[in-house]
Amino acid sequence: MDGGSRGAMRAGESGAIAWVPTLLRGRPRYRHELIRQPRSRRAQEIWLLVVDASASTRRSQALSKAKGLLAQMFDEGYRQRARLALLTASGSQARWQYQGHKASRALQPWLDSLGAGGGTPLPEALQQAADWLQRRARRYPDEVQRVWVLTDGRIKETAGLPQFACPCCLIDIEQGPIRLGRARQLAAQLNARYQAIDDLKIIQQIDE
Repeated sequence: MDGGSRGAMRAGESGAIAWVPTLLRGRPRYRHELIRQPRSRRAQEIWLLVVDASASTRRSQALSKAKGLLAQMFDEGYRQRARLALLTASGSQARWQYQGHKASRALQPWLDSLGAGGGTPLPEALQQAADWLQRRARRYPDEVQRVWVLTDGRIKETAGLPQFACPCCLIDIEQGPIRLGRARQLAAQLNARYQAIDDLKIIQQIDE
């Protein structure tokens, strides 16, 4: 789950911080836990972001907080010259918004207009994401794939969910005084690293 033969990375005191693989290993508490990857050794990466924008994510501004995190991820992808794939789950079906293009700040207007509503076709979105990554891996075997799922976990059907053949991190965006806590269970079913979005607020402070 830390890159392996598909993209050498190392911990240490020099080189740019690779936030995505760092967070996939858990929330870092000390500087030596940060993963760094010199640009000269960096393999091409594809970041696939699956965003739950169903009606339930309107509660307590859950989607609003998720959009703030997405903006940071877009900026980070731009700095690291990663490619992005973006899939949203809302209404009656999953929809691709971006498929394998270089990360760009041009995504910000789309992000500003993103709203929540409708049902939760998250299982469909996850299956589409897994199938797309499988096809892409055959086309680009040396590319490093990483998946982020942003959801409050409030879905009814969890049977038959796919497991990704690459590092996956589920970000729990559930907010409010009453929380069902289903996102942690969903992460376990996906064999994904679990992170609560509230725990990511300190990440920017680590390297200061």
